[in-house]
Amino acid sequence: MKNFTPFRFKPLTLLVLAAFTAFTSCKKTETADPTIAYIRVINTSPSLATYNAYFNGTIVNTAALPFGGSASYTAYAAGSYSLKFTTASSTESLLTKTIALSASTYYSSYLINKPAALDVYTIGDDLSLPATDKAYIRFINLSPDAPALDLAKTGATTTLITNKAFKNASAFVAVDAGTYTFDAKETSTGTVKATTASTSFLAGYHYDIICGGLVTPANDTERALSLQAILIK
Repeated sequence: MKNFTPFRFKPLTLLVLAAFTAFTSCKKTETADPTIAYIRVINTSPSLATYNAYFNGTIVNTAALPFGGSASYTAYAAGSYSLKFTTASSTESLLTKTIALSASTYYSSYLINKPAALDVYTIGDDLSLPATDKAYIRFINLSPDAPALDLAKTGATTTLITNKAFKNASAFVAVDAGTYTFDAKETSTGTVKATTASTSFLAGYHYDIICGGLVTPANDTERALSLQAILIK
């Protein structure tokens, strides 16, 4: 597949694009431009380290990404690109992957695994809104040593999403808008392994519910298991 570089815009076009980006960064539905792909980058490596991300040699984050930190969607022409991760203080590659982008598609690329075994997990994002009065959540298990997990609202007797092993994501499911917490439960036993902070889920928005960190951290530089709700933007 032929390589492309991001579009170059004239100053007036840049001004219009900036206004458009400011509007769409908060609330996504479907890709408006059928020739463009969009990708965001999220750090879910279970350590205290922070990382910079470069797409085709251009840094995409404004500050080094901590655990759970993300760089917002950026627009590119369809094609193949290099995604490079470095430490916060160096431009030397710790990991470089080729990412293929299809037109009219949103993507999320997650930096995963321990620093000695870094990898990238990339998935497509269906940001449609079948019902505008609902919030939409997706559950992703990105803990390298966690068992298969279910997701449920805290205190609920039924599960929303079931049996997600490491590097597995659900489709988006609709939930009522409101403020509440979610539990990640071991699929085989129903034991609660992690719980989100109390979070407000707004109608018309999409969220990742990410189980990350480690069930058994080896030392104090590794993060314990956690469950985070992250607004997709």
